[in-house]
Amino acid sequence: MGNLLGNYVLNLAKLLGGGNVLRPLVAVYHVTAFCNLNCRYCEDYGAVRNVAAAQPLSLPDAQRVLEIVRQGTDRIIFTGGEPLLYPHIDALLAHAHDALAFRSVTLLTNGLLLPDHERALAHVDRLIVSLDSVEPDVWDQTLRSGVGTAARILDAVAAAAGRQRALGVRIVVNCVLAPETLDQVDGVIDFCQRHGLALSISPCAQNNWPRYELLVSEPYRALLRRLEDLKRNGFPLLVSRPTLRVLAHFEPFKCYPTLFPQVFHDGTLAYPCRPIQKSGTTHGGLCNLLEAGSWRRAMAQAVGDFDVPPLVCTSCFQQCYVEPSLMQARPLALLWELARYPTCRQAELVTYAPG
Repeated sequence: MGNLLGNYVLNLAKLLGGGNVLRPLVAVYHVTAFCNLNCRYCEDYGAVRNVAAAQPLSLPDAQRVLEIVRQGTDRIIFTGGEPLLYPHIDALLAHAHDALAFRSVTLLTNGLLLPDHERALAHVDRLIVSLDSVEPDVWDQTLRSGVGTAARILDAVAAAAGRQRALGVRIVVNCVLAPETLDQVDGVIDFCQRHGLALSISPCAQNNWPRYELLVSEPYRALLRRLEDLKRNGFPLLVSRPTLRVLAHFEPFKCYPTLFPQVFHDGTLAYPCRPIQKSGTTHGGLCNLLEAGSWRRAMAQAVGDFDVPPLVCTSCFQQCYVEPSLMQARPLALLWELARYPTCRQAELVTYAPG
């Protein structure tokens, strides 16, 4: 069964030998394609797309998918769509945490349904909530799901934040840096400081490329410099300094996407990553885990069908790919981050991925 340290060491050996199909450090399971919001920048999900969304797997089949994923890694992130819309999410989280003994279970949610699932948080180590503004009117405009939705989310996050210790969960706010909401990030930082929350950031993308406005934005680069200063002074920012510097100028980097495999609601693995799989080229595609029957066979089939992934990335620049790739390839930088920043130790920076 794959474990974080073992996979990390094996990957270092593969890198020394010139390999780039690496063992996963964390896997993401999109348990449903249904969502209850219509976030302005989301290109895959949303309530308006629910009519065309395929039904999720039954609980037994979803549990079997988790069993196969557990053969590859002991870290799992549940997301969607909106994962709390999956009808068996509480039972699935409990199965991952208790029966399969995943060492780290993360739930990535928009936060709206948190009050209905507090018991499920007993089986979660990290709760990641998407939040780009703490001004309800501004946030409602991004969510596009009715006036008052943002206020309900903010209340739910604040309530959960007050129970982090009692629930045994670490809550992280993930902030998408969109050109039109850059001026809202200071408010999100203040919200995190008031409620004892960690923060992560992701640059807004369009068609798997960073928004052009960010590429030429000095306010964007100034914000990343400020975040690096805050991190240096103790603010719990779950982004490594090497990643901040790559994101500041969108510099090409050596990407190892199989460190962060993503599994869809029907049990199919996106190989080698979602952007390449979605591109429709012969370099990527889908592999059904339930049909493969094991993680090893699924990966062997994917590599055989689609070849090894490209090495240098000049595309999505999402933290979920940048962070693991940099930290895997630069063990000394990882050791420095873990030694210097306590929050990174608590969150296991090498497996942190907001998706």
